[in-house]
Amino acid sequence: MKAASEIRSILVVRLSSIGDIVLTTPVVQELRRAFPGARIDFCTKAPFIPLLAGNPAISSVCTPENLMGIAYDLAVDLQNNRRSRALLRGLDIGSVRQYRKRNWKKLLLVRFKLNLFGDGYRSVVQRYGEALDGLAGTVDAPCVLVPSREDRDFALGTLKGSVPVLAVCFGANHLTKRYPEERFAAVIERVGSKMPVRVILLGGKEDIAGGERIVALLPPAVRSRVRSMAGVTTLMQSAALLERSDLVLCNDTGLMHMASAFGRKVLVLFGSSVKEFGFLPWGTPFELFEAEGLACRPCSHIGRDSCPKGHFHCMNDITPERVASRIVELLRQCRQ
Repeated sequence: MKAASEIRSILVVRLSSIGDIVLTTPVVQELRRAFPGARIDFCTKAPFIPLLAGNPAISSVCTPENLMGIAYDLAVDLQNNRRSRALLRGLDIGSVRQYRKRNWKKLLLVRFKLNLFGDGYRSVVQRYGEALDGLAGTVDAPCVLVPSREDRDFALGTLKGSVPVLAVCFGANHLTKRYPEERFAAVIERVGSKMPVRVILLGGKEDIAGGERIVALLPPAVRSRVRSMAGVTTLMQSAALLERSDLVLCNDTGLMHMASAFGRKVLVLFGSSVKEFGFLPWGTPFELFEAEGLACRPCSHIGRDSCPKGHFHCMNDITPERVASRIVELLRQCRQ
C-alpha cells in the first residue's frame, strides 16, 4: 500500500440507498481533510447521484458502468457486499479499505435478543469511519446535502409565509418501520387543532396513495393546511423542503437522514428498528419515540412486511397524543 502522502486518487463506493449514502458524507468530508489535493470520486447507482452532486468534497460522481479503465491509489468500500467487491476486483486499485458490517451481531440481537453492541451508542457513521483507520482522523463532520438554486427556489415558493412548517416523512420500505397512516393523521389533526401550522407530507412515488389516505382522514379545517408532496417532488426538491421546515416527524427512512444534513430537529418513530443498529440521526438534534421493553424487538434488522406477532405493539404503543403534544411544544418554541 502507498504511504498516505503518496495517495492522489480515491474512490468511495456506496451503491445504495438514500439514508446509507447520506451517512457516508461525513466520511467523505474527513477524506477531503486528510487528502486535500487528491481526486475523490464517489461511485453509486444512478438514481442516487443527485444526493452527491454539488458536494464540495467530491471530485466527481460516477456509476459502476462508467468506471472501467480508471485507476485509483485507494478505494474505500462502504457497501462491502458481493457487487461492490466484484466491482473493485475489476479495477486497478492500489489498496482497498472496507466497512465492517458486523451482521453477526445484528443476527444475534434479532434472533436471540443477545446484545453484543455494548451500552454506548455507536453510529454507522463511526463504523464507516473505522475503514479509514490510520489514514484520516476521527469522523465527526455532519452529513452534507447541497440542493441546487432551482431546488431551493422551489422550496421557497412552496413554503412561503410565517406559519411554522412540519414535514412528515410517513413512508418506509417495510411495514414494520411505518407508523400507521391513521396515527399520522391523528397526530396532524391534534397539532392542527392546537396551533397554526403548515404540514407537508414527503415520500416517493410508492407513497402517493398513502399520502392521499392521510389527507383524506383529516377534518376539513386541518386538511386545508396539509399538502402531500409524495411522488411529486424530486429527491433534491424534497431535500430543499426539509431544509426549510421547522420540524421533521419521520419513520426510520432515508428522508430522516436527509433532514439531519440541514440540522433540522427530527422526531423519530422506531418500530422494529432499534438504536443498536446505528441508524439514529447524525449530527442533528433528535428525539426518539419507541415502545421500550417489548421482548419481540427487534424482529428484523431491515424491517418486515408484516408484524410476526400480529399485534404491532412496537408502533401501536406510540400514542398520537404523546407525539402531537411534543410537536406542539417544539413548534411553539421555534417560533418564539
